[in-house]
Amino acid sequence: MKTASAVALVLALAAPAGAQSLAGSYLAGRSAAVNNDFKAAAEYYSAAMARDAGNVELMDDAVLAYLALGRIDRALPLGRAIIASGQRSQGARMVLTAGMIDDGEYAALAQREIQTEGISPWVDGLVKAWSLIGADDVDGAMAQFDAISTEAGMTGVVSYHKALALGTLGRYAEANALFEGDGPGAAARTRRGVIARAEILSQLDRNADAVKLIADTFNGATDPELDSLIQRLDAGETLPFTHAPTARAGLGEVFYTFAALLRAEQASDYYTLLYARIARHLRPEHVDALLLTADLLESLGQNELAIDEYRKIDANDPAYHVAELGRAAALRRLDKADQAIEVLEQLAKSHGDLAVVHSTLGDVLRAQDEEQAAIEAYTRALDLTAEGDNRAWFLHFSRGIAHSRDGDTVKAEEDFRAALAINPDQPQVLNYLGYSLVEEQRKLDEALDMIERAVAASPDSGYIVDSLGWVYFRLGRYPEAVVQMERAVELEAVDPVVNDHLGDVYWAVGRKREAQFQWKRALSFIQFSTSDTEADPDRIRRKLEVGLDEVLAEEGAEPLTLANDD
Repeated sequence: MKTASAVALVLALAAPAGAQSLAGSYLAGRSAAVNNDFKAAAEYYSAAMARDAGNVELMDDAVLAYLALGRIDRALPLGRAIIASGQRSQGARMVLTAGMIDDGEYAALAQREIQTEGISPWVDGLVKAWSLIGADDVDGAMAQFDAISTEAGMTGVVSYHKALALGTLGRYAEANALFEGDGPGAAARTRRGVIARAEILSQLDRNADAVKLIADTFNGATDPELDSLIQRLDAGETLPFTHAPTARAGLGEVFYTFAALLRAEQASDYYTLLYARIARHLRPEHVDALLLTADLLESLGQNELAIDEYRKIDANDPAYHVAELGRAAALRRLDKADQAIEVLEQLAKSHGDLAVVHSTLGDVLRAQDEEQAAIEAYTRALDLTAEGDNRAWFLHFSRGIAHSRDGDTVKAEEDFRAALAINPDQPQVLNYLGYSLVEEQRKLDEALDMIERAVAASPDSGYIVDSLGWVYFRLGRYPEAVVQMERAVELEAVDPVVNDHLGDVYWAVGRKREAQFQWKRALSFIQFSTSDTEADPDRIRRKLEVGLDEVLAEEGAEPLTLANDD
């Protein structure tokens, strides 16, 4: 009766006013779920359940929608009802696991029959081990860790969690021994794994070793959190063990671990999100789980939900700048560039010593055609970038683009060449500088060499292949230009610039009817394109009226060096 009442309460709270018919609500829910609109899906499924309260399939769909929203409280009574009906549901098992942890039912969770009541074998094995920690059965927990460590593919993950569990128990020497033996494998080399071990070393009065571990792992590429840890370690502070201070936190780490593994293996973002949500529920202060959740929501097109997550990180948290950068990116995807700029400008005031803040601001300003402001931001980022940092090439490249769009070709070329001095074979830079030289009708032989190297590095980039065709065109090597331009159109079939260029090349070799066809295609793509384009619709229309030769004459340009009239 208690479960039935709870389900009724969920339905009453969630059902939208003026709900549709059962079929209409179900179909609307399915459509919303397909589009990752979890909030709408939950509402429509709840409306459908109000008309068919015993429909287990509807309950299961609603559980998944609520779980994707992070509303374990709404999903839990529905999950209990599903299991009580005798049906199997992974989503229901996930929320029931969270519910049992909420209630401190560690002994019962450890005794759960994995084959019929579990989530998945790998997850369940670690859940059982950590539940035994929560039930104060330490020997049983260690035996469980050892038992599942022999399973194929599980050795490193299990060893990592066993090390964390030993840290939870205050057995730091044993925990560090596992790390030193490289039992945790790749998990020990993740950012989170390195920080966990640094905390363990600090508990062993080995702060100097902890600092060396961080320095060796990240090669000096720190961030505010790592900088803070190093400062505290250098000051002689003993770092608390924060990664799994309790069994509940350890269980949250299990779900985070599998969410991170699924993300790394490029599994379904939706499925991965479910694990991240459980991790967040079990440990709300888990910043890495929060950032992963927000990133997954962005990938699923749920930018508003992602922004809600990013906002939950306190301004004093070392990861605050990461969250604000994420929030700005989500705002840009929502076409709220002005708000994104405001977020980044405020971040530049509070975290002005971070190059990434200024470079990101530069990117947004450049996208809004605020070239001078973008140049200033990139310059500040370069000032903050250490000499010898290879990442500086991208800042020079970005600032060069801003200079180029602002009409300063001299400074643009200086930046592009500075980028190439750092990263000589970078195809984007080679292409951009080579193409710029072609457009300026300067140093064409060097431009050709650059673009040929760019094509060799990125043979499937339609834009770079287009550049090669265009330099051939500028050099009067029209037959060679045709080959490259046709290839470029294969790779970028609906790009207006590439189609316009192919039209010009066809005209140059006398294939005038095909040239007009390509110009018409280019014009149609400009009309439907939402992106910036170099293709000038008025110029293309004029070419369709009088041909390329006449347009060049009107512009005072050099005539084509060769033309085969049909």
